[in-house]
Amino acid sequence: MRRITVPIALLALFGPAVPAAAAQAAPPSPSIAWTACDPAEEAPEGLLCATIKVPVDWSKPGGPTIDLALAKRPATDPARRIGSLLINPGGPGGSGVDFAYFSGEAFSPAVTDRFDVVGFDPRGQARSSVINCDSELIGAQAIRLYPDDHAEYADLRATNKALALSCRELSGPLVKYVDTAGVARDMDAIRAGLGEKKISYYGVSYGTMIGQQYAELFPGRIRALALDSNMDHAQTIAGYQKWETLAMEGSFLQFTAWCDRTEACALHEQGALAHFDELYARAEAGELIVDGAPLPPEDLVNWVFGYMYNPNSWFDLAETLIYIQEGGESARGEPAPNGYLPVMCSDFHFDVGAFPVMRAIELAQNRLAPHTRLNPLAWSDLASCQNWPWEVTNPPHRLRASAKLPPILLANSRWDVATPYEWGTSLASQLPSATFLTYDGVGHGTYWRSDCARAAIDTYLVELRTPKKGTHCPAVFPSSPVTAQAAPTVVDPLPELTGPSRR
Repeated sequence: MRRITVPIALLALFGPAVPAAAAQAAPPSPSIAWTACDPAEEAPEGLLCATIKVPVDWSKPGGPTIDLALAKRPATDPARRIGSLLINPGGPGGSGVDFAYFSGEAFSPAVTDRFDVVGFDPRGQARSSVINCDSELIGAQAIRLYPDDHAEYADLRATNKALALSCRELSGPLVKYVDTAGVARDMDAIRAGLGEKKISYYGVSYGTMIGQQYAELFPGRIRALALDSNMDHAQTIAGYQKWETLAMEGSFLQFTAWCDRTEACALHEQGALAHFDELYARAEAGELIVDGAPLPPEDLVNWVFGYMYNPNSWFDLAETLIYIQEGGESARGEPAPNGYLPVMCSDFHFDVGAFPVMRAIELAQNRLAPHTRLNPLAWSDLASCQNWPWEVTNPPHRLRASAKLPPILLANSRWDVATPYEWGTSLASQLPSATFLTYDGVGHGTYWRSDCARAAIDTYLVELRTPKKGTHCPAVFPSSPVTAQAAPTVVDPLPELTGPSRR
């Protein structure tokens, strides 16, 4: 059986779709009682923390509740304060509380001067009733993601179901109520608790799904909506796999072209593409030995995947590929966070049923991307949700955009390994009030890849002024390890060297 290690990468989906009017009928939330954060959390001075109660099941608002964890960095120029800016760093599984902790470094002063930056840990994640699952089953699933025959596929499906049931046993009924529509309703409860009639929101990666769903459910309660590195809930299985696979191949070919023209790249003379193709061929033949054991080709691609998030890591990637050739020890990650799959398997129809369908999808993606083959993140999403025992509570659909929506800003990199450019353009077609900003480079999270994109997002959030339609920001590539280490000028909350996440 082929195997793939799925590492943690946090800093990267919804309940039953209901009409906006029904969603807005939820009972009002009490005001939020802010206090100093727990010293053990090592939050920066001046940050405030709180919790807010929300229903486990929003269709039963009087039923059992959970506490959501919140953190707030007050505006540093209170006389010019605009309001609250809610934020989410991605995932599913990223901690908005952690994001708020270092928001003073992650965001420009243009934002932190004028907004109370408020982060929250979504339901089932981090400090908000985190979902726990059997760790042995998580590991067992990770080595079964690439079945070669009917028996191995049956084994994967059985393992997936056992894992899901372990999550339910260890974490209670919340595991069935963590879709992104529930998260969006939680966010509106937070808005009410903050005393804001309208909110501003910045979400990156999976955080864009939360913002999109909020826009669909609560269109009249938005001041500004900046969505960076967009997912697209309208994707079918075929489209999801196709665009992710092409995004991996395209991003990697951007790396190899950069290495060819950059003398400081360790593979400049040999050629990065030829070197990788040789490694892949050896891995397929069982002849690529790392840690004293054969490295499967999927693990090789998985290893490369995380470096595509940020081109400033590419000097390290070139050296790593040489290191792999020499059989050096690997730095294998741990299985993905427990709360990730219950969200993804609630938001997308991934179960394909029969093994021949699964194999046909795999072969189709391999033909699309002759160098990198499958995108390991997208394939993990697909394989891990086979035989998930509960229904998809928020089926994929095109957003139902209301005329009440204000101008929205969407941004995507041209080459993004986790949230493909085509997802962003598809989303833009679903939101008539949106302006779509293209960063012509590589990477995930345009705010930390491009000064141009960051300035456009800052201007929109503060002044509600979008860039001109069709605006492109130029690509930025490092020219030397020194310049790579010096960038970016703000803290980047997204993963660089740790393979699949969303996001």
